[in-house]
Amino acid sequence: MARKIGINAPFLDEGLKAKIEEKANKNGFETVYFKDPADACAGSDGCEVLFGSFPLDAIKADKSLKWLACSFAGVDKVVSDDLYQNPDVLVTNSAGAYGVTISEHMIAVTLMMMRRMPEYADLVSKREWRLIGNIRSIMRSTVTIVGMGDIGTNFARRVKALGASCVRGVRRTKKPGPDCYDEVYTIDELEKAVERADVVALCVPGTDATTHLVNENLLSHMKDGAYLVNVGRGWAVDQPALIKALESGKLAGAALDVAVPEPLPKDDPLWSAPNILITPHVSGNMSLDITREYVVNMFCDNIDRYARGEKLENLVDRKIGY
Repeated sequence: MARKIGINAPFLDEGLKAKIEEKANKNGFETVYFKDPADACAGSDGCEVLFGSFPLDAIKADKSLKWLACSFAGVDKVVSDDLYQNPDVLVTNSAGAYGVTISEHMIAVTLMMMRRMPEYADLVSKREWRLIGNIRSIMRSTVTIVGMGDIGTNFARRVKALGASCVRGVRRTKKPGPDCYDEVYTIDELEKAVERADVVALCVPGTDATTHLVNENLLSHMKDGAYLVNVGRGWAVDQPALIKALESGKLAGAALDVAVPEPLPKDDPLWSAPNILITPHVSGNMSLDITREYVVNMFCDNIDRYARGEKLENLVDRKIGY
């Protein structure tokens, strides 16, 4: 009997499916596709490998599961031991596939805030034609990036290419970063890292250690008129403290692709905070063809490693959450 790979990945086109099937067949696997989450819950049991995005109930039900291959990067929802009947289940993510799409989103929203595009959009909606006032530039700016993984480093390269005078990286451990970083700090040095920064960008995973990383105290260390960008997890930001900083003018603006909770309720005060740019968790996902290709290529390469009994790429340490 062939070993089974269960797939719940609506983003796959026929070409990407063919690539997975070729690799699976070569290594003695049969591919089983689920049409929706309910179908995955009903049919996942018996699959040795699950690829894509699965409801937690489907993961819990699979007694044969040995490898959960997530098509997303943030795995905070699938690291609990309680999810798995086999405590030795391997979990991989797709970190490295989202650097292009999310960093381009970050560049877009940073420039929108600096060039006051939301204000101009409001002006144009009223059919007014006038200059609002001064704008700012990434060129000659100081940018602090919290999280020096694939996404943060892609953003660092882009702001450096646009002329940022100083790009700071913040990471968990003290070690040098790629050449696109001028300075590197540890998370314990975060207060120092955000001082005098024109832009502070959060690209952190969802862990206990990143909860309310940006709070009233850290905001007080930020430069007056700085911008905040968050594409990691909503709970990295204390939202009431952020609203207060925007209302007081301490921050010139904030661009949030993530929030607490999600979806953000229609009556949440975050919607009406001044100079805020909210997007509904769309900086990543599968809207870009490059992302889809990267995710599938990573999975296919890992199928070969798994079949040979080698260590998988992007293996998650479930104890630390990434």
